[in-house]
Amino acid sequence: MTQLSRTKTAIILTFLVIMWGINWPLSKFALHYTPPVLFAGIRTLIGGFILLLFALPKYKELHLKETWHLYVISSLLNIIIFYGLQTVGLQYMPAGLFSAIVFLQPVLLGIFSWIWLEESMHGLKIFGLVLGFIGVGVISSSSLTGHISVIGILLALGCAIGWALGTVFIKKTGHRVNSIWMVTLQLIIGGFFLIGFGSEFESWSNIAWSIPFVGVLLFISFFVIAMGWLAYFTLVGAGEASKVGAYTFLIPLIAIIASSIFLHEAITISLFIGLLFIVVSICFVNIRPKALAVGQQVEVK
Repeated sequence: MTQLSRTKTAIILTFLVIMWGINWPLSKFALHYTPPVLFAGIRTLIGGFILLLFALPKYKELHLKETWHLYVISSLLNIIIFYGLQTVGLQYMPAGLFSAIVFLQPVLLGIFSWIWLEESMHGLKIFGLVLGFIGVGVISSSSLTGHISVIGILLALGCAIGWALGTVFIKKTGHRVNSIWMVTLQLIIGGFFLIGFGSEFESWSNIAWSIPFVGVLLFISFFVIAMGWLAYFTLVGAGEASKVGAYTFLIPLIAIIASSIFLHEAITISLFIGLLFIVVSICFVNIRPKALAVGQQVEVK
C-alpha cells in the first residue's frame, strides 16, 4: 500500500470533491446540446480510453478470461445504471437538487454493506441512515405540490441505488481484479453500451458539436471521469477510503452552489433543510465510534 503525505492527500481529495461537485451543473449545461444517453455514452467512453493509458502498463494483471463477468456486472451498476439514469434524470430536475438525492448513496451503502459485507451496524450509523431518508423525504416533499418531478426523484434514487450496489460489488470482488483495470473496463463497456442504446432511440444529428459543448464534454471526460476515478483509486490504494466517504457531503454542496451561480437554480427551503439532513447523516454514517470514545456499539446481524 503506497502511503501519501497529508499534503498530497489533501490536494487529491480537494481535486476529487471539486471535480465531482461541478460535474452536475456541467452535465446539465451539456444537455442543451445533446441527447442524454448518447452524451452519457460518449463521455464515459472517452474517459475509459484515457484511463486505458494508465492501465496498459499493468496488462499482466487483467486476467480477462477469468474475470470478464466481474467487469460486466460492475459496468452495469456503476456506469450503465448510474451514469445513464444520472444524465436522463438531469432533464427532469435542477442539477443541485438531483445531486443532493443521489448522494444518499453513502447512506444506502451502509445498509448494503451490513447486508452483504457483514459490516457492523452501530447506533450512530443507524441514526445516520434514518436522517438520510428523512432528508430525501423533505427534498421530495416539493413533488407533492408539483414543483419537483416525481420521475426525476425516482431516477435520482435509481442512481444512488445503482452506485451503492456497484460499490458493494467492487468491495466484495475487488481482491480478484486490478482496481485500475476495473474502472477502465467498466467505463469502456458501459460507454459502448450506452452509445449503442442511445443510437437506437436518439439521433446523432441532434448533437450540436459547438465549441461550448465539445469543451464541456472533454473537460468532464478527462477531469471528472478519468482523473476523478484515478484520484479516487489513488486515495483508496493509500488507505484513505474513509476520508473520501467523510468528505462526500461536500460534493452536493458544491453542486448546489455551482448550479445556483452558473445555472441560476433556486435554493429552496426544502432543499436546504433536506440537504442538511443528508449532510449530517453522511457524517454519522462515516463516524467511527472508537474515535468518539463511544463505549458500546449496537450490533445488528
